[in-house]
Amino acid sequence: MATSSMEEKNLPVFELGPCEPGYHLGFLVGQRFTKQIRSRLATDLIFQNQLLPFAKTQQSQPLLTALSDANRERFPSYWDELLGTAEGSGVTVLDLVLLNFRKEILPFVPKTTVSLEVDHAEDCSDVLVVCDSMAVAAHNEDANVALLGHTYLIRATLSSGLSFTAYTYAGELPSCAFGFNNNGMAFTLNSVPPSEDEIVAGGIGRNFISRDLLEATNMDDALTRIRSSGASVGHSYNLIDIRARRILNVETASRNRISVREVQETPFFHANMYLHLQIQQVQDENSVSRQKRAALLPKQTKIDFLSLLGDTDDRNYPIYMKGPTLYTLCTALIDLDEETLSIIKGNPKERQVTHIFLMSSRINAD
Repeated sequence: MATSSMEEKNLPVFELGPCEPGYHLGFLVGQRFTKQIRSRLATDLIFQNQLLPFAKTQQSQPLLTALSDANRERFPSYWDELLGTAEGSGVTVLDLVLLNFRKEILPFVPKTTVSLEVDHAEDCSDVLVVCDSMAVAAHNEDANVALLGHTYLIRATLSSGLSFTAYTYAGELPSCAFGFNNNGMAFTLNSVPPSEDEIVAGGIGRNFISRDLLEATNMDDALTRIRSSGASVGHSYNLIDIRARRILNVETASRNRISVREVQETPFFHANMYLHLQIQQVQDENSVSRQKRAALLPKQTKIDFLSLLGDTDDRNYPIYMKGPTLYTLCTALIDLDEETLSIIKGNPKERQVTHIFLMSSRINAD
C-alpha cells in the first residue's frame, strides 16, 4: 500500500469530461479520490480537533446554516458540486462543508489549547514580475502537514467547452491553491489574516470564489467575480491573463473591500499579510520574516525566483517549509510567454519538474 509521502511524489491527475457541471462533476471527483478524501478526514487535526467538535455544538448551527444558505444561493452549481463530491466519496455533506469553509468557521471556534497548536492551516509565498524579458508567477503551495498525500490535480472539460486544470485539496472544491483554464486565465492564492472584527459571519466562502475564478473569461471578468463576491474573510489573489500578458495582485476583505495592484518590472513578493489594502490584520511573524528575507534576495531571472522560493536561511520561518507543522507541498511556475504551468516537487532550487501544462487553448501536454 502506498504511503502518503509516495502519493505526494506521484501527484494524481484526474482527467474527466466533457461532463455536466455541478453534481456530476463533483460525483466523479469524489468517486475517483474516495481514499484521499477519507484519509484526510481521518488525519487532519484541524478537522478532528476543532471543526468537528464545534459543529456538534448548538452555537455552531446559525453560522453553518448561514454559510450553507448564502453559498448555495450565490453559487448553486458549485454547491451541487460539493454535494456530488460527498456522495461520490461516501462521506457526509457536513464533513465537506467543514473542510470547504474552514477559514470562514475557525475564527468563531472557541480558542482552546488544542486549537492554538494548529492555528495556521496554510501559508503560501509568491514572487511575480512582468517586464520586457519575462512575465512569470512563481508560487509555493504551503499547507499544514496533514495535506501531504491529500492533494490531486483535476483536469475537467465541461459540456460548455470550458476546461480547467486545478491543484485541489482532498474534499475541497477546485481550487484553493492554483489553477488555469482554456481562456488563458490563471490564478495563485495567498491566505491573509484579517483581525476577527473584520470578518463577516456567514458570507461567501473563499473556496466558492476561487472555484468561480476557474470559469473567468478574461481579467475584467475575473475582477468582476471577485468584486461582487461578498466574501466572509479576506484573501489575496494573483490573477494571470496569458493573452493580455498581465498579472494583478488583488487583496480583498469582507464588505467587498478590494485593492488592485498591477505587477510590473519591479518583482513583487507576497506572503500571508496585506501589503496594500488598508485593514486591521493579525500580525504574523512568519510572513513578516519571509517578506524581509525575500527583499534581500536576487530576483532577476526565473532561476532566481525558484532559488528565492527554495530559501531556508531563516531556520524559524523559512520561505521553503519542511515541517513540522507547515510544509511546502509543491511549487508552481507560470510563464506567460511560454504559456506553461510547471509543477515542481521538492525544493524548487533543484528544479525537479513533475508536470508541465500548456495553458493556451491548444492541446495540453502532461
